Amino acid sequence: MTQSPKRYTITAALPYTNGPVHIGHLAGVYVPADIYARFQRLQGKDVAFVCGSDEHGVPITIKAKKEGITPQQVVDKYHAIIKQSFEDFGITFDNYSRTSAPIHHQTASQFFKKLYEDGKFVEEVTEQLYDEDAQQFLADRFVVGTCPKCGYEESYGDQCEQCGTSHNATDLINPKSAISGNKPVLKETKHWFLPLDKYESWLKDWIVKGHQKDWKTNVYGQCKSWIDDGLRPRAVTRDLDWGIPVPIEGAEGKVLYVWFDAPIGYISATKEWAEQQGKDWKPYWKAEDTKLLHFIGKDNIVFHCIIFPSMLKADGSYTLPDNVPANEFLNLEGNKISTSKNWAVWLHEYLEDFPNQQDVLRYVLTANAPETKDNDFTWADFQARNNNELVAVFGNFINRVVVLTHKYYNGIAPAASNLSEVDKETLKELRAYPEVIASSLERYRFREAQGKLMDLARLGNKYLADEEPWKSIKTDEERTKTVMYVALQIATALSVLSEPFLPFTSTTLKQMLGLNTAQQDDNGSTTKNLGWKDISQTEELLAPGHTINKAELLFSKIEDTQIQQQLDKLKASKKANEMTNATVTPQKETIQFDDFTKLDMRVGTIVEAEKMPKTKKLMVLKVDTGIDVRTIVSGIAESFTAEEIVGKQVTVLVNLAPRPLRGVESQGMILMTETPDGKLQFVNPDESGVTNGATIT
Repeated sequence: MTQSPKRYTITAALPYTNGPVHIGHLAGVYVPADIYARFQRLQGKDVAFVCGSDEHGVPITIKAKKEGITPQQVVDKYHAIIKQSFEDFGITFDNYSRTSAPIHHQTASQFFKKLYEDGKFVEEVTEQLYDEDAQQFLADRFVVGTCPKCGYEESYGDQCEQCGTSHNATDLINPKSAISGNKPVLKETKHWFLPLDKYESWLKDWIVKGHQKDWKTNVYGQCKSWIDDGLRPRAVTRDLDWGIPVPIEGAEGKVLYVWFDAPIGYISATKEWAEQQGKDWKPYWKAEDTKLLHFIGKDNIVFHCIIFPSMLKADGSYTLPDNVPANEFLNLEGNKISTSKNWAVWLHEYLEDFPNQQDVLRYVLTANAPETKDNDFTWADFQARNNNELVAVFGNFINRVVVLTHKYYNGIAPAASNLSEVDKETLKELRAYPEVIASSLERYRFREAQGKLMDLARLGNKYLADEEPWKSIKTDEERTKTVMYVALQIATALSVLSEPFLPFTSTTLKQMLGLNTAQQDDNGSTTKNLGWKDISQTEELLAPGHTINKAELLFSKIEDTQIQQQLDKLKASKKANEMTNATVTPQKETIQFDDFTKLDMRVGTIVEAEKMPKTKKLMVLKVDTGIDVRTIVSGIAESFTAEEIVGKQVTVLVNLAPRPLRGVESQGMILMTETPDGKLQFVNPDESGVTNGATIT
């Protein structure tokens, strides 16, 4: 786009309502999108920032089958959780809609019908994978198999999560049904296809020639690779009973493919918002002076850069995306985030565990954003960035400025006397920050932009440390007033420039500085709400005579115990998932009854217990077996303390050959099993009236 945009339509990828939102979603899509939307609003731009729940597609139906409920119940449950989480986290969508909404069904149906009536689709009868036991065609994620490109053996039918390649289910090697596990057969069915091959030449001009310099290299590279490989027609309908019915005759039992239906959700969400605001939605999607931006993760690049633009081009009346600033993936503690494996930090749980600390997570996810490569979130880094940066740099500067202003001047901003060269240079540097940060944001370098914001806080800290007002107050009161005047200008600038990155902090800081209430300064003028450009264009951001409020802590130190709780939660989640998904050990080789009678299992009582020194798992037990009191070494120290098991009745294999363990002869074995959370558990006898030595038969 060459001309300056009159309005911005900003979309964020529609989250699937088959689970809550996690930090990978936030880092990849929603935090950068919200930063950009807030930044443009601060500049007075006309912004429509839309999103909504993606409620169709196979993942929803799979979730419903697992939970034994209807697909509608699944989407209602997770739509409510996701929407509330976004609100609590401060994501400022102008409208968060859902694809089950009537306005979306209507919009998507009309979009399909127009393309159908304009002859933009190709109707074909093709062979699709079919599960004979389930009597169902296997669309998308109802089938898994080996990826034809990278060889990953658990690729879905629509996309490989390993290499990100999009494909058709029939492309998979050794496919199997996700419903029954059986090998599917091929069966004929009729579908409608968008002939992407007809748009190949146009896409080359639009992307390869037109966006080589301004699109991110990961986005451009993936698009070019797809185009270079040659494009093929893509089915826009599916054989499913959950979704938007295909709105033409002869398509009974078929729905719109979720990746045809979902991006139209951006349009329907804008329509819904425009109706609520009494606006016309069309300029936000059809005007040349509108800048359309899609914030997505790298797994959605193909759909937003090739398929959806081809759909818009086929219609002929829509604005095309100006940019698609997709991020890579965020890992968690060295492993890939996985909804199905519950290896994630869920947003709604974070908000419960860290109340009123939304900005800490926003800050860490932005500082570690996977903008050009996959990055890793660790709880240790989360703690360090909070304590060493937010608390020690940003929070420390603001606290000193506000506390000293109250201590020296009862909270009334002092006037500057003679500005030194240092003062002038500091104020000049301050006024350059809006443009510096904006330059990074307009190039979608959010990590860099936030770093520049923190540099402004560091500038403030250095200025105070160098000028030492706590010393000059004893010898030169006028100089102290000037220093505090300059420091208050920096604090005021931070209250505005931090808003896109740290919105809750910005609000608290503005309240501290008295910027949210109309107050008159010494000259009788009223403090106004400051915008982005005011920071560089206004001579005095906080005028002398303005009264500020008492200091509040912007950030609190995060303790080791809080971090350990999160690590323990992840560990328990991983263990529970392993137990849930563990395959049952196959039956061992058949034995004869005489073999079983050789086992001598008795009821015994633990009479003494002591952890074996220099070991993690081993415990030395004295067990009364009824026939003797013997020593048994057991690997239970991580699941029990010595004190809690003394007096416990257990089942003991007493005729196991003794063997030495760490210098102690173990004379038997205690029977154990394992709980889903990885804890060992005794296989206990019925303790009502059972005496030591009683045999287990």
